[in-house]
Amino acid sequence: MAKLRHIAMVVEKMQETAKFYEKAFGMQRVRETPTAIGLSDGVVSLVIIHPSNVNMKGDDRRGLHHLGFLVEDVDQETEKVESVGARRHGAIVNSEEATESERKFLDPNGQVFDLTSPKYARDVWHVAV
Repeated sequence: MAKLRHIAMVVEKMQETAKFYEKAFGMQRVRETPTAIGLSDGVVSLVIIHPSNVNMKGDDRRGLHHLGFLVEDVDQETEKVESVGARRHGAIVNSEEATESERKFLDPNGQVFDLTSPKYARDVWHVAV
């Protein structure tokens, strides 16, 4: 069964937003780049993305950007979500390992969601798997 373990938002005030979630909810900063900050409460990953992030090229949405689901088998879950109407929308490649780390889809309403493996969720999102 897929489990919601990741939420991403795009905001102009990245640092201010991260500090809010750290102070308000005790989330821990687990990774940071000039254009993204990853927070975790140990169960759910919240990534705060600046609009200048390379993955936002051509995407002018702000606020909720996508949901991420932890799945045991990304290929098997891909078949399942596509069979009920999801459309493939790209991927994020782990630059260190040159492997696909998140597989992106659009639901029937156009909302982006991704599927990821337990290894990526544990090592990058810092959430329990």
